[in-house]
Amino acid sequence: MTYSYIKALHLIFVITWFAGLFYIPRLFVYQIEAFHKPSPEKEILGKQLKLMAKRLWFIITWPSAVLATIFAIWLLILVPTWLEEGWMHVKLTFVVLLFLYQFKTHVYYKQLQRDEIKVSSNYMRMWNEGATFILFAVVFLVILKSALNWIFGVIGIILLGILLMLGFRLYKNIRAKNPEA
Repeated sequence: MTYSYIKALHLIFVITWFAGLFYIPRLFVYQIEAFHKPSPEKEILGKQLKLMAKRLWFIITWPSAVLATIFAIWLLILVPTWLEEGWMHVKLTFVVLLFLYQFKTHVYYKQLQRDEIKVSSNYMRMWNEGATFILFAVVFLVILKSALNWIFGVIGIILLGILLMLGFRLYKNIRAKNPEA
């Protein structure tokens, strides 16, 4: 019974963690675009977007990452044999990549809070897809529980990347024709 509750809590915080990771780069896109607007729009939007990013990052995303990790460790304590499985090794590698993604996103967060614009809004739109790749990889690994099938998963992730890039280019073309899209 304890296992089911811990697993449910782990899953809830993984979902909220990813929700934060999906939305924060979108806020960064808006911050970067607001920075290039004329006054007073630049200042009004900039202030509001910084506040939204701060609340999302420190009230939802970071706490969710910490709680998801705590419940994951608890699950591994309850079922230590998972650490002997190949799929779990691959999954944990992706979790490390997810934390690296979050740490780099934190760097972008701090830069934008200081009004340091070092990347374009288009770059940030592409950065936004990083968490998507990791989510796909982890979900398939957990559901299939097969490290051998991860090769097919990598092929699937590459195809997903191609589809996302095509979608990104299509959206960029639509925005070029209609900036309000």
